Formats: sequence, C-alpha cells, structure tokens
Amino acid sequence: MKVRSTTVLAVLRDGQGAIASDGQVTLGHTAVKHGAVKVRKLFGGQVLVGFAGGAADAFSLFEKFEGHLERYRGHLKRATVELAREWRRDKILRKLEAMMVVMDKKDIFVVSGNGDIIESDDNLTSIGSGGPYALAAGRALMQNTDLSAAQICLKSLQLAGEICIYTNTNITLLELDPGEGDEIEDQKD
Repeated sequence: MKVRSTTVLAVLRDGQGAIASDGQVTLGHTAVKHGAVKVRKLFGGQVLVGFAGGAADAFSLFEKFEGHLERYRGHLKRATVELAREWRRDKILRKLEAMMVVMDKKDIFVVSGNGDIIESDDNLTSIGSGGPYALAAGRALMQNTDLSAAQICLKSLQLAGEICIYTNTNITLLELDPGEGDEIEDQKD
C-alpha cells in the first residue's frame, strides 16, 4: 500500500523511545495544512502511536487501539494483534488505506489493515511517503552517532522533509514518559 500523506519515524535507544511526524496534509498534489498532529501518547504515556492516512481514520483507529490497550492492560503486542485482527475483519475498517506505528519501551510495530504486523529488527521503523528517507537517515544516525532517540527522530524527519514533497519540516515529536511502563509484565491472555 502506498500512502502519500506523511512521514512517521519511531526510534528506541538506550531505554528511551521517541516518535515523530511531519505536519503536512495533502490533497492530490496540493499541501492544504502544515501543522497537523499525527502522533499521540496513549495508555498514560506508556505507548506512542503514529498514523499515515486520513485524519478521520486515525481517530477511529487510535480509539480502537486504546480500547485494546486498556483491555490487555498495556500489553503492546497483544493489543496490536487484536487491532490488526479487527481491522482486517471489519467491513468498514478494512477499507481504510492507512498504516500505524505503535511502540512502547520494548517494541515497535507497523500495523496495516491487511492484517500485517511488522516488528522492527533494529529499533526503528517508519511509514508514509517520506518513510524510506527518514528510515535511511535514522539508521545512519543510529549506527554512527550517540544521539538520543528523540534527536534521531528530529534530524531524520528534517532530512525527509527536505526530500519528500509529501513531507514538511513542521515536526511533532513525542517521547515515552520516563520511568513509565517498567511494571508492565508479559501476559498470556
């Protein structure tokens, strides 16, 4: 699925997590908004999510995902699987052309309406039209610098915004709340 709507990058490094997105909204080949917020904190700041696709779709999916997080007491993997299952099976949700990134202090996943759940191999992942640019920059920064997760997100999104016409440099950056999430245990519900 090709989503030409945004760039979202998520990074885990040294026990810290960050997610960032650009703020551009496009209709066709026209930028119609420059300061949209496409990332948010859920479950008391213990989970970060980002979205590429339509805003109405995002609100629907964020709400459903938050419900799964509550149901499974913050267990990210289980909530992600349940969201993907519901997204794939529901007649209305299945029509959404969107992708999400979800993360906590241990894991990062990309989720799509096809039922795909892709776990990050290297503690960073991206979605959206500028995703490949941000991912390449993020990997280079992870391998060659001591920058924090937040700094990597910010610099990578800035670079992607200079290359991708569907991405701008009006960046929203969120970090996982320090000290949160350590008490969440793996559950076998």
